Amino acid sequence: MEEFPTPTLVIDANVVRQNIRRLADYAGEHGIGVRPHTKTHKSRRIAELQLDAGAVGLTIAKASEGEVITQPGDDMLLAYPPIGEVRAERLAKLAKDRIAHAAIDSELAIESTAAAARRAEAMVGLLVEIDIGMNRCGVATPQQALALAQKIDQTEGVRLDGIMCYPGHIWDARDQQGPALAAVSAKLAETIELWKKSGLEAKIVSSGSTPTAYQSHLVPELTEIRPGTYVYNDMNTVRGGYCELDDCAARIVCTVISNAVAGHVVVDAGSKTLTSDLSHPAKDSGHGHLVEYPGAKIVSLSEEHGRIDMSGCDRIPKVGDRVTIIPNHICPCVNLHDNAWWVEPNEPLQQLHTDARGLLV
Repeated sequence: MEEFPTPTLVIDANVVRQNIRRLADYAGEHGIGVRPHTKTHKSRRIAELQLDAGAVGLTIAKASEGEVITQPGDDMLLAYPPIGEVRAERLAKLAKDRIAHAAIDSELAIESTAAAARRAEAMVGLLVEIDIGMNRCGVATPQQALALAQKIDQTEGVRLDGIMCYPGHIWDARDQQGPALAAVSAKLAETIELWKKSGLEAKIVSSGSTPTAYQSHLVPELTEIRPGTYVYNDMNTVRGGYCELDDCAARIVCTVISNAVAGHVVVDAGSKTLTSDLSHPAKDSGHGHLVEYPGAKIVSLSEEHGRIDMSGCDRIPKVGDRVTIIPNHICPCVNLHDNAWWVEPNEPLQQLHTDARGLLV
């Protein structure tokens, strides 16, 4: 691939389609909806592939993403509290021609969203977020979730749609996730039952992450899952045992720019290309995987330089050689690139624009 300058992000179209189809088949077998998180790819083209494969809707991180990733008529979930007038107003505007939901865990989020929706003459469906172990967002108890659900039910401009949670703390091997997911199931069941006793219904029960995606059937309360990374995969999912190297659709092609230091090479991909994220399951593994030299270790990143220890290899690349890196965490990596190269078999390279790059509001 000498046609483009480096460093650059390259996407294998076939692998993307295989990843999308594999999850769609699993979800269909178990009667679970897929609402993929678009923060991974930030691309309307990839979102369309996911919708064409049967996704029930799309998940977005910020309203600005929704403005470019979703289209009129789409069913979208803002999996982020719409705190602040700007966020609430943008969400309400989207709700005028989309089926819009948002996750909340405070009365302020309910009030600000409802006020913006009334001004826009729109309706926003709200999911009460429950903390199931991530300790990030979400109320702690079913009783707190009920109190917020009751407030939503009594507030004009918003509609009670259900429950959201995020099992981002679960990084166990697939065959060892049972106990952790049983705890998730128990908390959801308790909350749903409490709501029923108060005459409230959780039509949507939304959870899921890439590490837990294929064990989602162990939480029978779920109506949908929201994995994002699965579409491209990365070294987090590989080293966690959730996919194989061949399932990694997104890779960075870079150039060796120096081998002046004995036993090391330097490539033109640093923290502005790869991000500085370490691998969650293997924090001592370096800053990604060098495909052509699996014994190498990317030991440090500065802004424009990646320093690679080659002592574990029986050969060393020459200055000017191109090499391929699978990043540790693909989601922020994509956000660093205006475009990627979309590779179809036996077809000219195409540019895939990162439509929602830098949209953080």
